Amino acid sequence: MTRDLFSRHRAVLPDWLALYYEDPIEITHGEGRHVWDAAGNKYLDFFGGILTTMTAHALPEVTKAVSEQAGRILHSSTLYLNRPMVELAERVAQVSGIPDARVFFTTSGTEANDTALLLATTYRRSNTVLAMRNSYHGRSFGAVGITGNRGWSPTSLSPLQTLYVHGGVRTRGPYAALDDRDFIDACVADLTDLLGHTRPPAALIAEPVQGVGGFTSPPDGLYAAFREVLRDRGILWISDEVQTGWGRTGDHFWGWQAHARSGPPDIVTFAKGIGNGMSIGGVIARAEIMNCLDANSISTFGGTQITMAAGLANLTYLLEHDLQGNARRVGGLLIERLRSIAAQVPHVREVRGRGLMIGIELTRPGTDEADHQAASAVLEAARAGGLLIGKGGGHDTSALRIAPPLSLTVAEAEEGAAILEHALRSLR
Repeated sequence: MTRDLFSRHRAVLPDWLALYYEDPIEITHGEGRHVWDAAGNKYLDFFGGILTTMTAHALPEVTKAVSEQAGRILHSSTLYLNRPMVELAERVAQVSGIPDARVFFTTSGTEANDTALLLATTYRRSNTVLAMRNSYHGRSFGAVGITGNRGWSPTSLSPLQTLYVHGGVRTRGPYAALDDRDFIDACVADLTDLLGHTRPPAALIAEPVQGVGGFTSPPDGLYAAFREVLRDRGILWISDEVQTGWGRTGDHFWGWQAHARSGPPDIVTFAKGIGNGMSIGGVIARAEIMNCLDANSISTFGGTQITMAAGLANLTYLLEHDLQGNARRVGGLLIERLRSIAAQVPHVREVRGRGLMIGIELTRPGTDEADHQAASAVLEAARAGGLLIGKGGGHDTSALRIAPPLSLTVAEAEEGAAILEHALRSLR
Protein backbone atom coordinates (compact mmCIF):
# COMPACT_ATOMS: atom_id res chain seq x y z
CA MET A 1 0.00 0.00 0.00
CA THR A 2 2.83 2.43 0.81
CA ARG A 3 4.61 1.70 -2.49
CA ASP A 4 1.36 2.35 -4.35
CA LEU A 5 0.98 5.67 -2.52
CA PHE A 6 4.60 6.51 -3.36
CA SER A 7 3.92 5.89 -7.06
CA ARG A 8 0.82 8.07 -6.93
CA HIS A 9 2.81 10.77 -5.11
CA ARG A 10 5.43 10.83 -7.86
CA ALA A 11 2.78 10.94 -10.58
CA VAL A 12 0.96 14.06 -9.39
CA LEU A 13 3.29 16.03 -7.07
CA PRO A 14 6.42 18.05 -7.96
CA ASP A 15 9.77 16.31 -8.34
CA TRP A 16 11.29 18.84 -5.92
CA LEU A 17 8.89 17.84 -3.12
CA ALA A 18 11.44 15.76 -1.26
CA LEU A 19 10.69 12.67 0.81
CA TYR A 20 12.85 11.15 3.53
CA TYR A 21 14.11 7.56 3.23
CA GLU A 22 14.80 5.29 0.27
CA ASP A 23 11.51 3.57 1.08
CA PRO A 24 9.29 6.50 2.22
CA ILE A 25 6.85 5.98 5.06
CA GLU A 26 3.28 7.14 5.60
CA ILE A 27 2.67 8.28 9.17
CA THR A 28 -0.90 7.44 10.10
CA HIS A 29 -1.25 8.42 13.77
CA GLY A 30 0.64 9.50 16.85
CA GLU A 31 0.43 9.75 20.61
CA GLY A 32 2.75 11.59 22.96
CA ARG A 33 6.26 11.42 21.52
CA HIS A 34 5.51 8.42 19.27
CA VAL A 35 4.06 7.92 15.79
CA TRP A 36 3.06 4.86 13.76
CA ASP A 37 3.35 4.21 10.04
CA ALA A 38 0.91 2.48 7.70
CA ALA A 39 2.66 -0.87 8.25
CA GLY A 40 2.13 -0.60 12.01
CA ASN A 41 5.73 0.24 12.90
CA LYS A 42 6.15 2.46 15.96
CA TYR A 43 8.72 5.25 16.08
CA LEU A 44 10.03 7.62 18.72
CA ASP A 45 9.63 11.02 17.05
CA PHE A 46 12.69 13.26 17.38
CA PHE A 47 11.67 15.66 14.59
CA GLY A 48 8.03 16.52 15.30
CA GLY A 49 6.94 17.22 11.74
CA ILE A 50 9.87 19.65 11.31
CA LEU A 51 9.63 21.14 14.83
CA THR A 52 5.87 21.60 14.48
CA THR A 53 4.42 19.06 16.92
CA MET A 54 5.80 21.06 19.80
CA THR A 55 4.06 19.64 22.86
CA ALA A 56 2.90 16.11 21.98
CA HIS A 57 1.06 14.12 19.34
CA ALA A 58 -2.70 13.90 19.94
CA LEU A 59 -2.43 16.13 23.01
CA PRO A 60 -5.90 15.80 24.60
CA GLU A 61 -6.15 19.48 25.52
CA VAL A 62 -5.52 20.53 21.91
CA THR A 63 -7.66 17.88 20.23
CA LYS A 64 -10.54 18.75 22.59
CA ALA A 65 -10.25 22.46 21.77
CA VAL A 66 -10.17 21.73 18.02
CA SER A 67 -13.14 19.37 18.22
CA GLU A 68 -15.25 21.78 20.25
CA GLN A 69 -14.43 24.70 17.94
CA ALA A 70 -15.18 22.59 14.86
CA GLY A 71 -18.62 21.95 16.27
CA ARG A 72 -19.28 25.71 16.38
CA ILE A 73 -17.60 27.35 13.39
CA LEU A 74 -14.37 26.66 11.52
CA HIS A 75 -13.77 29.92 9.75
CA SER A 76 -15.10 33.40 9.01
CA SER A 77 -11.99 35.40 7.84
CA THR A 78 -10.57 38.56 9.39
CA LEU A 79 -13.50 40.64 8.08
CA TYR A 80 -15.45 39.74 11.21
CA LEU A 81 -14.65 39.92 14.90
CA ASN A 82 -13.01 36.69 15.99
CA ARG A 83 -12.83 35.96 19.71
CA PRO A 84 -10.25 33.13 19.60
CA MET A 85 -7.97 35.27 17.41
CA VAL A 86 -8.17 38.23 19.78
CA GLU A 87 -7.56 36.00 22.80
CA LEU A 88 -4.50 34.33 21.26
CA ALA A 89 -3.15 37.68 20.06
CA GLU A 90 -3.45 39.01 23.61
CA ARG A 91 -1.49 36.05 24.97
CA VAL A 92 1.19 36.28 22.28
CA ALA A 93 1.61 40.04 22.75
CA GLN A 94 1.92 39.51 26.50
CA VAL A 95 4.76 37.00 26.20
CA SER A 96 6.48 38.68 23.24
CA GLY A 97 8.70 41.11 25.14
CA ILE A 98 7.89 43.80 22.57
CA PRO A 99 6.33 47.00 23.96
CA ASP A 100 2.95 48.08 22.57
CA ALA A 101 2.90 44.89 20.49
CA ARG A 102 0.49 44.17 17.67
CA VAL A 103 0.02 40.65 16.29
CA PHE A 104 -0.93 39.55 12.76
CA PHE A 105 -1.66 35.88 12.08
CA THR A 106 -0.73 33.98 8.93
CA THR A 107 -0.83 30.32 7.95
CA SER A 108 2.92 29.60 7.89
CA GLY A 109 6.39 30.83 8.78
CA THR A 110 7.06 31.63 5.14
CA GLU A 111 4.06 33.95 5.02
CA ALA A 112 5.01 35.46 8.37
CA ASN A 113 8.48 36.34 7.09
CA ASP A 114 7.04 37.77 3.88
CA THR A 115 4.76 39.96 6.00
CA ALA A 116 7.68 41.10 8.14
CA LEU A 117 9.57 42.08 4.98
CA LEU A 118 6.55 44.01 3.72
CA LEU A 119 6.30 45.89 7.01
CA ALA A 120 10.03 46.64 7.27
CA THR A 121 10.50 47.79 3.68
CA THR A 122 7.37 49.94 3.83
CA TYR A 123 8.28 51.47 7.17
CA ARG A 124 11.85 52.20 6.11
CA ARG A 125 11.17 53.03 2.44
CA SER A 126 13.97 50.71 1.37
CA ASN A 127 14.06 47.34 -0.38
CA THR A 128 17.57 46.50 0.84
CA VAL A 129 17.64 43.75 3.46
CA LEU A 130 20.47 42.30 5.51
CA ALA A 131 20.39 38.55 6.09
CA MET A 132 22.74 35.95 7.53
CA ARG A 133 24.83 33.51 5.57
CA ASN A 134 23.53 29.93 5.89
CA SER A 135 20.02 31.22 6.69
CA TYR A 136 16.60 29.89 5.69
CA HIS A 137 13.39 31.91 5.89
CA GLY A 138 10.82 30.08 3.73
CA ARG A 139 9.91 29.01 0.23
CA SER A 140 7.97 31.99 -1.19
CA PHE A 141 9.52 34.29 -3.79
CA GLY A 142 10.28 36.98 -1.21
CA ALA A 143 11.56 34.56 1.46
CA VAL A 144 13.82 32.74 -1.01
CA GLY A 145 15.32 36.14 -1.85
CA ILE A 146 16.71 36.47 1.70
CA THR A 147 17.71 32.82 2.15
CA GLY A 148 21.48 32.44 2.40
CA ASN A 149 21.48 28.69 1.80
CA ARG A 150 22.10 27.58 -1.78
CA GLY A 151 20.33 24.25 -1.29
CA TRP A 152 17.05 26.07 -0.60
CA SER A 153 17.39 28.93 -3.07
CA PRO A 154 16.12 27.89 -6.53
CA THR A 155 16.34 31.37 -8.10
CA SER A 156 18.49 34.48 -7.88
CA LEU A 157 15.53 36.68 -8.86
CA SER A 158 14.08 38.71 -6.00
CA PRO A 159 12.08 41.85 -5.22
CA LEU A 160 14.76 42.69 -2.65
CA GLN A 161 18.42 43.61 -2.65
CA THR A 162 19.90 41.24 -0.10
CA LEU A 163 23.30 41.62 1.53
CA TYR A 164 24.64 38.71 3.56
CA VAL A 165 26.42 39.16 6.89
CA HIS A 166 28.85 36.94 8.80
CA GLY A 167 28.00 35.42 12.17
CA GLY A 168 25.34 32.72 11.95
CA VAL A 169 27.84 29.85 11.95
CA ARG A 170 30.29 29.82 14.88
CA THR A 171 32.71 27.06 13.90
CA ARG A 172 33.18 27.69 10.19
CA GLY A 173 34.10 30.65 8.01
CA PRO A 174 36.81 33.29 8.25
CA TYR A 175 36.33 34.03 11.96
CA ALA A 176 35.98 30.46 13.26
CA ALA A 177 39.39 30.42 14.95
CA LEU A 178 38.64 33.50 17.08
CA ASP A 179 37.36 33.32 20.64
CA ASP A 180 33.76 34.38 21.24
CA ARG A 181 34.53 38.00 22.07
CA ASP A 182 36.81 38.48 19.09
CA PHE A 183 34.33 36.62 16.88
CA ILE A 184 31.58 39.08 17.81
CA ASP A 185 33.91 42.06 17.32
CA ALA A 186 34.93 40.81 13.86
CA CYS A 187 31.31 40.26 12.79
CA VAL A 188 30.32 43.71 14.03
CA ALA A 189 33.24 45.25 12.14
CA ASP A 190 32.16 43.38 9.00
CA LEU A 191 28.58 44.63 9.41
CA THR A 192 29.72 48.22 9.99
CA ASP A 193 31.96 48.11 6.94
CA LEU A 194 29.19 46.62 4.81
CA LEU A 195 26.81 49.42 5.76
CA GLY A 196 29.33 51.94 4.46
CA HIS A 197 29.03 50.49 0.97
CA THR A 198 25.26 50.42 0.47
CA ARG A 199 22.14 52.52 0.71
CA PRO A 200 20.43 52.32 4.13
CA PRO A 201 18.81 48.87 4.53
CA ALA A 202 15.31 48.31 5.85
CA ALA A 203 16.16 45.55 8.29
CA LEU A 204 18.35 42.68 9.37
CA ILE A 205 16.50 39.36 9.50
CA ALA A 206 18.13 36.56 11.48
CA GLU A 207 17.32 33.20 13.05
CA PRO A 208 18.77 33.06 16.59
CA VAL A 209 19.52 29.41 15.84
CA GLN A 210 19.63 28.57 12.14
CA GLY A 211 17.20 25.73 11.57
CA VAL A 212 17.55 24.29 8.08
CA GLY A 213 21.20 25.34 8.17
CA GLY A 214 21.91 22.60 10.72
CA PHE A 215 21.06 24.17 14.11
CA THR A 216 24.04 26.53 14.03
CA SER A 217 24.21 29.71 16.09
CA PRO A 218 26.56 32.57 17.01
CA PRO A 219 27.87 33.27 20.50
CA ASP A 220 25.27 34.78 22.81
CA GLY A 221 25.22 38.54 22.43
CA LEU A 222 26.07 38.81 18.73
CA TYR A 223 22.68 40.19 17.73
CA ALA A 224 22.70 42.56 20.70
CA ALA A 225 25.98 43.96 19.33
CA PHE A 226 24.49 44.11 15.84
CA ARG A 227 21.46 45.86 17.31
CA GLU A 228 23.58 48.74 18.58
CA VAL A 229 24.97 49.33 15.08
CA LEU A 230 21.55 48.98 13.45
CA ARG A 231 19.70 51.22 15.88
CA ASP A 232 22.12 54.09 15.31
CA ARG A 233 21.09 53.99 11.65
CA GLY A 234 17.37 53.35 12.15
CA ILE A 235 17.62 49.82 10.69
CA LEU A 236 15.08 47.33 12.05
CA TRP A 237 15.89 43.94 13.59
CA ILE A 238 13.61 41.03 12.60
CA SER A 239 14.04 37.88 14.67
CA ASP A 240 12.83 34.78 12.82
CA GLU A 241 11.55 32.62 15.68
CA VAL A 242 9.74 30.08 13.50
CA GLN A 243 11.90 27.27 14.89
CA THR A 244 13.34 28.79 18.09
CA GLY A 245 10.21 30.24 19.69
CA TRP A 246 8.01 29.03 22.57
CA GLY A 247 10.78 27.72 24.82
CA ARG A 248 12.41 25.14 22.55
CA THR A 249 15.93 26.34 23.36
CA GLY A 250 15.28 25.77 27.07
CA ASP A 251 17.30 28.71 28.36
CA HIS A 252 14.87 31.24 26.88
CA PHE A 253 11.28 31.51 25.71
CA TRP A 254 12.44 33.29 22.55
CA GLY A 255 15.75 32.72 20.84
CA TRP A 256 16.42 36.48 20.69
CA GLN A 257 16.60 36.58 24.49
CA ALA A 258 20.14 35.16 24.27
CA HIS A 259 20.93 38.52 22.63
CA ALA A 260 18.75 40.79 24.74
CA ARG A 261 21.30 43.26 26.07
CA SER A 262 20.23 45.93 23.58
CA GLY A 263 16.50 45.30 23.95
CA PRO A 264 13.94 43.25 22.01
CA PRO A 265 13.68 43.03 18.22
CA ASP A 266 11.46 45.44 16.32
CA ILE A 267 9.67 42.51 14.67
CA VAL A 268 9.36 38.84 15.63
CA THR A 269 8.02 36.15 13.32
CA PHE A 270 6.69 32.81 14.56
CA ALA A 271 4.94 29.66 13.35
CA LYS A 272 5.36 25.88 13.59
CA GLY A 273 5.12 24.82 17.24
CA ILE A 274 2.44 27.24 18.43
CA GLY A 275 -0.26 25.27 16.58
CA ASN A 276 1.08 21.82 17.55
CA GLY A 277 0.41 20.74 13.97
CA MET A 278 -2.27 23.24 13.00
CA SER A 279 -1.26 25.86 10.42
CA ILE A 280 -0.43 29.00 12.39
CA GLY A 281 2.18 31.64 11.66
CA GLY A 282 2.38 35.25 12.67
CA VAL A 283 4.18 38.53 13.11
CA ILE A 284 4.64 40.60 16.28
CA ALA A 285 5.73 44.21 15.89
CA ARG A 286 5.57 47.56 17.62
CA ALA A 287 2.32 49.33 16.79
CA GLU A 288 3.97 52.07 14.72
CA ILE A 289 5.59 49.43 12.49
CA MET A 290 2.59 47.11 12.24
CA ASN A 291 0.29 50.02 11.41
CA CYS A 292 2.51 51.58 8.72
CA LEU A 293 0.66 50.06 5.76
CA ASP A 294 -1.55 52.57 3.91
CA ALA A 295 -3.53 50.07 1.82
CA ASN A 296 -6.16 47.47 2.64
CA SER A 297 -5.10 44.03 3.77
CA ILE A 298 -6.82 40.97 5.22
CA SER A 299 -5.92 37.36 5.92
CA THR A 300 -8.44 34.86 4.62
CA PHE A 301 -7.11 31.88 6.55
CA GLY A 302 -4.72 33.54 9.01
CA GLY A 303 -6.35 33.61 12.44
CA THR A 304 -9.19 31.27 11.52
CA GLN A 305 -11.14 30.11 14.56
CA ILE A 306 -10.13 26.46 14.58
CA THR A 307 -6.38 27.14 14.40
CA MET A 308 -6.64 29.86 17.03
CA ALA A 309 -8.46 27.48 19.37
CA ALA A 310 -5.61 24.99 18.91
CA GLY A 311 -2.99 27.67 19.50
CA LEU A 312 -4.65 28.90 22.68
CA ALA A 313 -4.92 25.41 24.13
CA ASN A 314 -1.38 24.55 23.13
CA LEU A 315 0.20 27.73 24.53
CA THR A 316 -1.75 27.31 27.78
CA TYR A 317 -0.54 23.72 28.15
CA LEU A 318 3.06 24.68 27.38
CA LEU A 319 3.10 27.45 29.99
CA GLU A 320 1.20 25.56 32.70
CA HIS A 321 3.46 22.50 32.38
CA ASP A 322 6.72 24.50 32.07
CA LEU A 323 7.79 22.76 28.88
CA GLN A 324 10.53 25.35 28.48
CA GLY A 325 12.03 24.08 31.74
CA ASN A 326 11.62 20.50 30.56
CA ALA A 327 13.43 21.36 27.32
CA ARG A 328 16.28 22.82 29.34
CA ARG A 329 16.57 19.86 31.71
CA VAL A 330 15.97 16.93 29.35
CA GLY A 331 17.69 18.66 26.44
CA GLY A 332 20.77 19.30 28.54
CA LEU A 333 20.98 15.63 29.48
CA LEU A 334 20.46 14.57 25.86
CA ILE A 335 23.17 16.91 24.52
CA GLU A 336 25.70 15.62 27.03
CA ARG A 337 24.78 12.01 26.24
CA LEU A 338 25.19 12.65 22.51
CA ARG A 339 28.52 14.38 23.04
CA SER A 340 29.85 11.39 24.93
CA ILE A 341 28.74 9.14 22.07
CA ALA A 342 30.19 11.49 19.45
CA ALA A 343 33.61 11.38 21.08
CA GLN A 344 33.85 7.74 19.92
CA VAL A 345 32.58 8.35 16.35
CA PRO A 346 35.15 9.78 13.88
CA HIS A 347 32.43 11.06 11.53
CA VAL A 348 31.05 13.51 14.12
CA ARG A 349 32.64 16.95 13.88
CA GLU A 350 30.40 18.66 16.43
CA VAL A 351 27.34 18.21 18.63
CA ARG A 352 25.74 21.61 19.17
CA GLY A 353 22.50 23.22 20.22
CA ARG A 354 20.54 24.13 23.30
CA GLY A 355 17.41 22.75 24.87
CA LEU A 356 15.62 20.35 22.53
CA MET A 357 17.18 21.82 19.38
CA ILE A 358 20.29 19.73 18.76
CA GLY A 359 22.50 19.36 15.70
CA ILE A 360 25.09 16.66 14.98
CA GLU A 361 27.44 17.73 12.19
CA LEU A 362 28.96 14.89 10.17
CA THR A 363 32.15 15.06 8.11
CA ARG A 364 34.48 12.65 6.41
CA PRO A 365 36.80 11.43 9.17
CA GLY A 366 39.91 13.53 9.57
CA THR A 367 38.56 16.39 7.43
CA ASP A 368 36.07 19.27 7.57
CA GLU A 369 34.34 18.05 4.39
CA ALA A 370 30.61 17.37 4.64
CA ASP A 371 29.56 13.74 4.47
CA HIS A 372 26.05 13.74 3.06
CA GLN A 373 26.10 9.99 2.54
CA ALA A 374 26.83 9.46 6.22
CA ALA A 375 23.92 11.72 7.18
CA SER A 376 21.57 9.74 4.95
CA ALA A 377 22.92 6.46 6.31
CA VAL A 378 22.33 7.54 9.92
CA LEU A 379 18.83 8.74 9.03
CA GLU A 380 18.04 5.29 7.58
CA ALA A 381 19.66 3.39 10.45
CA ALA A 382 17.82 5.46 13.05
CA ARG A 383 14.52 4.78 11.31
CA ALA A 384 15.31 1.05 11.23
CA GLY A 385 15.91 1.29 14.97
CA GLY A 386 12.58 3.02 15.58
CA LEU A 387 13.66 6.68 15.67
CA LEU A 388 12.75 9.56 13.35
CA ILE A 389 15.23 12.45 13.05
CA GLY A 390 15.87 15.19 10.49
CA LYS A 391 18.83 16.49 8.57
CA GLY A 392 20.05 19.82 7.24
CA GLY A 393 23.12 21.88 6.51
CA GLY A 394 24.43 24.64 4.33
CA HIS A 395 27.62 25.36 2.39
CA ASP A 396 29.68 22.15 2.51
CA THR A 397 28.04 21.01 5.74
CA SER A 398 25.79 18.12 6.67
CA ALA A 399 24.01 17.79 9.99
CA LEU A 400 21.46 15.62 11.73
CA ARG A 401 18.65 17.63 13.31
CA ILE A 402 17.09 16.51 16.59
CA ALA A 403 14.01 18.37 17.84
CA PRO A 404 11.52 16.20 19.77
CA PRO A 405 8.28 17.46 21.31
CA LEU A 406 9.05 19.53 24.38
CA SER A 407 7.31 17.04 26.69
CA LEU A 408 10.06 14.46 26.03
CA THR A 409 10.85 12.38 29.11
CA VAL A 410 14.30 11.44 30.40
CA ALA A 411 13.62 7.78 29.59
CA GLU A 412 12.63 8.65 26.01
CA ALA A 413 15.73 10.84 25.62
CA GLU A 414 17.90 7.92 26.73
CA GLU A 415 16.06 5.55 24.38
CA GLY A 416 16.57 7.89 21.42
CA ALA A 417 20.23 8.42 22.30
CA ALA A 418 20.81 4.66 22.38
CA ILE A 419 19.26 4.26 18.92
CA LEU A 420 21.37 7.15 17.61
CA GLU A 421 24.50 5.64 19.14
CA HIS A 422 23.90 2.40 17.26
CA ALA A 423 23.19 4.30 14.03
CA LEU A 424 26.31 6.46 14.34
CA ARG A 425 28.56 3.53 15.25
CA SER A 426 27.36 1.71 12.13
CA LEU A 427 29.12 4.28 9.90
CA ARG A 428 32.18 3.04 8.05
